[in-house]
Amino acid sequence: MIEKKTVIIHSGGMDSSLCLAQAIYEFGRENVLSLSFSYHQRHSEELKRAKIICDTWGVDHVLLDINCLSQITENSLTRHSLPVLSRKKGASPNSLVVGRNGLMARIGAIQANSLKAHSIYMGILQAETAHSGYRDCSRAYMDKMEEILKMDLDDPLFEIRTPLVDMSKAQTMELGYQLGVLDFLLETTITCYEGMDKIGCRICPSCILRNQGIVEFLNRNPEISLRNSCYLEILH
Repeated sequence: MIEKKTVIIHSGGMDSSLCLAQAIYEFGRENVLSLSFSYHQRHSEELKRAKIICDTWGVDHVLLDINCLSQITENSLTRHSLPVLSRKKGASPNSLVVGRNGLMARIGAIQANSLKAHSIYMGILQAETAHSGYRDCSRAYMDKMEEILKMDLDDPLFEIRTPLVDMSKAQTMELGYQLGVLDFLLETTITCYEGMDKIGCRICPSCILRNQGIVEFLNRNPEISLRNSCYLEILH
């Protein structure tokens, strides 16, 4: 494979797709690689969406299999018979896939190194840590991973880029609008744990956070109208 400037860990969801859009803006589509993972997640639709996005934007896309995660940790994303439960105060959510982001960062870093790239992008938000209890969605976590990976790769220039980490969901919507991709990503990406598109199931934690962000963004920017009328539903 030809050399790249960076690798984006790309789930097919809104946040990682925004990172892909930002990387394209910075480096050019020919210089970025979208890297997705199959880990026996609750639905595969997000992976199909990742490919659609990459095909539309003319970006190289690789899908790797790490299905072993479903064999060594129990959670509602890889054990499909388990319902996605609301998080209890002070407890980890049952949708937490232990070590997932760290594992994806490590594999992504190895892929980047093979392409002579010195960075990866991860679409994590610390709002996810506060709202959903995902302890691997913080900058502090990624700082530790970054130091380890610099040693692993023998690359002092290596970095894990997390451009959304301090943003609210509404701010990520604003970024998408500024990059000119908001409508497309709201139409195309999958965030819902049940694999439902657009406004999703409206029940799972991921849908709640995303839809709250859309409402806040639209309330802040009443002059903006989204293409799909289904988003009007969540304003009422």
